[in-house]
Amino acid sequence: MTEKAQGVEPGDDSNADEAVLKAAEEALKGVTDEAEGDSELAAAKRELTERTADLQRLQAEYQNYRKRVERDRATVREIAVSTLLENLIPVLDDIGRAREHGEVTGGFKSVSDNLETVVAKLGLQQFGKEGEPFDPNLHEALMHSYSSDVTEDTCVQVLQPGYRIGERIIRPAMVAVAEPQPGAPSAGGTDQEAPEADGAADN
Repeated sequence: MTEKAQGVEPGDDSNADEAVLKAAEEALKGVTDEAEGDSELAAAKRELTERTADLQRLQAEYQNYRKRVERDRATVREIAVSTLLENLIPVLDDIGRAREHGEVTGGFKSVSDNLETVVAKLGLQQFGKEGEPFDPNLHEALMHSYSSDVTEDTCVQVLQPGYRIGERIIRPAMVAVAEPQPGAPSAGGTDQEAPEADGAADN
């Protein structure tokens, strides 16, 4: 005589259905947990990307701030140095006049030499020499004359030297200017007159 499975009657599949349902629920729960894990990972990646972008923006702003501060600091320094050097120009003029009269001697010579060295290191440059072409951007003509010894407007005397810092002119050089004699032949004029003379000879 065949024994029946304990607790299972012929035609009763309820236990099998429950086992299948339970397995399906567990499988669905696993899939849901995995999906939730992927969602959390994606959210974490998005947050990391946003925080990285924020950090990069802050870093860029800080670098721009540093550059702006350094630029402003350099500008303030240039203005301060320029103001100081402009105030020292009359002193340098006095030293130059004293040197022309042979009065820069002894301890005064040492002081004047040191002062001129310091202002040169700070960027102050003196310009204006006799014999150089007249440039209205660099020179201011205080005297004017004509001379047969020049072929262009020329500084024949420097009455007061000019000063500049870099490309900025602090004071133009005060000079006496000589122009070529009116009607004096120039090299270009001689070359141009030759063909006319030949033409006249042909006539």
